[in-house]
Amino acid sequence: MQDRIVITGMGTVNPLGLSVEESWKNVTAGVSGVAPITLFDSTPLNVHIAAEVKNFNPDQYMDAKEARRRDRYEQLATAAANEAIRQAGLEVTEQSASRIGVIVSSAIGGLKSLQDAVITNHEEGPRRVSPFLIPMLMSNGGAGMIAIDHGIKGPCFSVASACASGADGIGVALMMLKTGMIDVALAGAAESTITSTGVAAFDRIGATTRRNDAYHMVPQPFDKNRDGLVMGEGAGVLVLERESHARAREATILAEMAGYGATADAFHVTAPHEQGEGGAAAIRMALQSAGANPDEVGYISAHGTGTPLNDQAETRAIKAAFGADLAYKVPVSSTKSMTGHMMGATGALEAIFCVLAVRDGILPPTIHYETPDPECDLDYIPNQAREKKIDLAISNAFGFGGHNAVLAVRRYS
Repeated sequence: MQDRIVITGMGTVNPLGLSVEESWKNVTAGVSGVAPITLFDSTPLNVHIAAEVKNFNPDQYMDAKEARRRDRYEQLATAAANEAIRQAGLEVTEQSASRIGVIVSSAIGGLKSLQDAVITNHEEGPRRVSPFLIPMLMSNGGAGMIAIDHGIKGPCFSVASACASGADGIGVALMMLKTGMIDVALAGAAESTITSTGVAAFDRIGATTRRNDAYHMVPQPFDKNRDGLVMGEGAGVLVLERESHARAREATILAEMAGYGATADAFHVTAPHEQGEGGAAAIRMALQSAGANPDEVGYISAHGTGTPLNDQAETRAIKAAFGADLAYKVPVSSTKSMTGHMMGATGALEAIFCVLAVRDGILPPTIHYETPDPECDLDYIPNQAREKKIDLAISNAFGFGGHNAVLAVRRYS
């Protein structure tokens, strides 16, 4: 009988907290992490709000000299991985090092480091460009640095599939564990794109809300008046493990990572397929991978960006995957209403929230929900968390390029 793949540790830093439990407390309380931008002067831009990681001091997680050699996204990845390893009680030894993998992704990589280097090169010349630029900007840098920090010598890489990167990284780790290639994986993602270039670019593509004065009421996923996403940043890392390995070392098992599905829309480089065909197919694939029926799902963690096209297409995807009657019965929510859109890292954090929803029987709300949209007419858990014991949750992550990734998390018994 093939080993189940279980979760034994989790770590995160995000706009709602610097740990898993702090973040869970705030997301279930409906706390918003959106506020005016402080990471740079946004005065010349149309957008002045974001969901930043607050009170983050990298020196608390690594040597100060090393922190200066890491982009902010890599610092966030380091912090999340440290917490996950600590919770899992994972010890890396000479014997186990090559049986542990690190699949920690990033959609964009070190954007701040690249932006700063371009300015330096232009204003001061190439000799002033940092010799650490390449490892600071590359999207696999976070994974590589985590491996170096902990002496992990198994497979180590990053998956880049836009805003599905974190979920896809976890899915790839799940498959590697199922084949027996490794015993343990650190899987997740980190992102930090709240820079003048990043914010300007997402604004120019028409993705972001410009309701700067109403930052306490945006984004509004699935609401009729939704008008765009709010950019966020952060990291989420999970320790995935073969069940037999976890039991042998007497680890505390938090939940089972039961299934994974991935598809491509092959439709448009930024817009989702209007009918949500690719998303629906990924949901079906994840449930089939988990050996589960749609009526077993107790909660859907939606991609739910708050953009007009995404939320409508995702609603249609859920209806297509679950059937019209069942789709109206399963609770759905978007925690991006609180965390903002953490790009590649979002799927990893939302997988963590699914584990906690299964553990505690609490489903996070979609805050800022005021006006129902006839095109988005499911149960979006408006404004207040809901108590409900569930055994299976799925997490949707859909990215630019038409990438769709869905994870299934099951109660462990």
